[in-house]
Formats: sequence, C-alpha cells, structure tokens
Amino acid sequence: MDCLRFQLRLRKIEYLHNTMQGKPLRRLRWFLLEVVNHRLATRLGFSIPKNVFGPGLCIVHPGTIVVNPKAKVGKYCRIHPGTCLGEYDGVPTLGDYIYIGPGAKLYGNITIGNRVAIGANAVVNKSFGDDVTLAGVPARIVSHNDSLTQGVFPSSVTATVTNSFQH
Repeated sequence: MDCLRFQLRLRKIEYLHNTMQGKPLRRLRWFLLEVVNHRLATRLGFSIPKNVFGPGLCIVHPGTIVVNPKAKVGKYCRIHPGTCLGEYDGVPTLGDYIYIGPGAKLYGNITIGNRVAIGANAVVNKSFGDDVTLAGVPARIVSHNDSLTQGVFPSSVTATVTNSFQH
C-alpha cells in the first residue's frame, strides 16, 4: 500500500512541478508534498526523481530502486526492487511496456526498445531493440518473446495493448 501511496504522490508532485509557474500556493503544496514523499521514499528504499517515468509506472513492492534523474522511461514500466538505472557516459532511455526484474542494472548511454523484458540480476550496458527478453551478465537476448507475451503485466494492460494494435 505504501508503494501505491508513493506513486500517487509522485504523480501529484510531477503535476504541481510542471504547472506551478506564477502560482505561489501551488508551489507551497508542491514543496510540502516533496518533503512528505521524500520521507516515504527513504523508508521504502526508493530514489526515484520526478518526470523520469511515463504513465503507468508499477512498483511491485518496497526495496532499493535507484534511478538517475536524467534517465527516461516510457509508459507502463514494471520495476522490481534492487534495480538501478545509472549513469556511465550517458543515461539509459527505455521504451514502453518495459519489465525490469529484481536486481537488474542498466547503465550507460543505451536505448532499450518497446516491450522488452529484462530478467533478474541482468546487467544491461548496450542497446537492444523491440520485442525481446534480456538476461545475463552482460545482458544478451535469450528470447524473442516480448514483455507482453511473457505474462509480466496484468491482463488488463495486455488486453488494452492488444486491442490498440488490432485497430
């Protein structure tokens, strides 16, 4: 429940931050939410900055998650504890419908395509295209099944995406 509370506050903080130009009360509310959410993030082990993740972020449960503020992640990312999106001569850019397994590390100036599943404890330090499953140290393609067919997203998300591809 705390993970959901963190995510909802993060979205409110992002909205207030992006729309507070010339509005002092909105700036005050943003500041107070930042303080409260930072305390919750510390308790949960999250270091997730604002405006990095697209809509549909899913944090499965508490644990250490570290994300570089310059990283960019598309919509519907499902992320597990023990993961790190770090900087080494650049930051990662991830597409839509990404599954990041527990303990995965992604670093460097890399681009990960859409509908990619990254296995547990994988170390990703080079770019990969769409519709693949990655695993290993260093990461390599272990399957050409995308993250939606792997069953790592709820059926409601999978059905929505399947319907949008058919139209």
